[in-house]
Amino acid sequence: MSDGTTCDPRFGAVREEFERNFAERREVGASVCVTLDGETVIDLWGGTADLATGRAWARDTIGVVWSCTKGATALCAHILVTRGELQLDAPVASYWPEFAHNGKGAITVRMLLAHQAGLPAFSAPIPDDGYCDWELIVNRLAEQAPLWAPGTRHGYHALTYGHLVGELVRRVSGRSLGTFFREEVAEPLDLDLWIGLPQAHEPRVARTIPAPFPEPGDAIPSFYRVAMTEPDSVGAWVLMNSGLVFAPGWIDSRDAHAAELPAFGGIGNARALAGMYRVLALGGAADGVHLVDDGELLEMGALASATSVDATMLVPTRWSLGFAKSVDNSAREPGDRDGVVLSEDAFGHVGMGGSIGFADPAARMSFGYTMNRQGMAVGLDERGQSLIDATYTALGYRRSPRGGSWFLKSR
Repeated sequence: MSDGTTCDPRFGAVREEFERNFAERREVGASVCVTLDGETVIDLWGGTADLATGRAWARDTIGVVWSCTKGATALCAHILVTRGELQLDAPVASYWPEFAHNGKGAITVRMLLAHQAGLPAFSAPIPDDGYCDWELIVNRLAEQAPLWAPGTRHGYHALTYGHLVGELVRRVSGRSLGTFFREEVAEPLDLDLWIGLPQAHEPRVARTIPAPFPEPGDAIPSFYRVAMTEPDSVGAWVLMNSGLVFAPGWIDSRDAHAAELPAFGGIGNARALAGMYRVLALGGAADGVHLVDDGELLEMGALASATSVDATMLVPTRWSLGFAKSVDNSAREPGDRDGVVLSEDAFGHVGMGGSIGFADPAARMSFGYTMNRQGMAVGLDERGQSLIDATYTALGYRRSPRGGSWFLKSR
């Protein structure tokens, strides 16, 4: 672990778990940051940012945070709702008329934010670099017929979510999602979090280490197992009709870093994620920056959709409007036991491989964790969950022996 790190003595167990990640859980390079009442109480980083060169993970190292980007994207939409420029129960087509094609005219902004639109993947092939072509993707989304009746169920919109919500932001604000986020969130809060990375920051980026291919006998999440064996499944369309998104090395290419990929291509570190959620943990405004009002903050944290079988991920998931809510899948079959266990007040987003950022307004706490070695879990693996567990324990929270979310002992 590098010099200059911060850890309030109350959170010594978090430091211990962070060190255990490297010693016992095959961590390569990582960062974790926690704020409480607006103050940074944990800011740790360490390991190796680039195995090929041996470059160490430094204080200013950044890396792809995958679907943690969706939290930033959803925040942009909620900012526009707070300003009265976007209405949650209005049809998406009232802002984006072309979207009404193929029976999508009744899909509301609320449905879109809650992964209920039925547009988690494309049924027609897309080009290798298709996700870097904004107009191509949004035009395909406008043409695509829903894969289920919108509003009747939800399924994680793994790759399409950013362009769906991002196009709404662009139509309403006149700015691209990456520009809107930079001007309205990242710059005012001095966050090192990017949706579309400038060339000058490229030398600081950690290189992604994909999850190892499963060994014989390893438990494989249902999402991957079905995607690899049922070519007409939603999961297969997500993984196999994604251009080069999941090809080794593509996410670390300059083209991918420069593109605005607001579902999965954000670049930052734990300090940046915790910094973004810090404002939400403090009520939606801090340090003279007002992002959302009280009513919108409630919408961001309130459960909007839950199911025992997510149409894409094939495990239980729970969502607010754009953010993941606590879900304990530990009683599921091997391979499907990794969820994201927070308190019921918390909301945020997990990234593929195990990164996470979230806010807990009741605890006035924000949290970020990023790393470069991906895990196979579709939620959090032991690395991220152990850090969260240690944080909540330090705050006086506990969990039932039967599992479930974290809650205060006094409740």
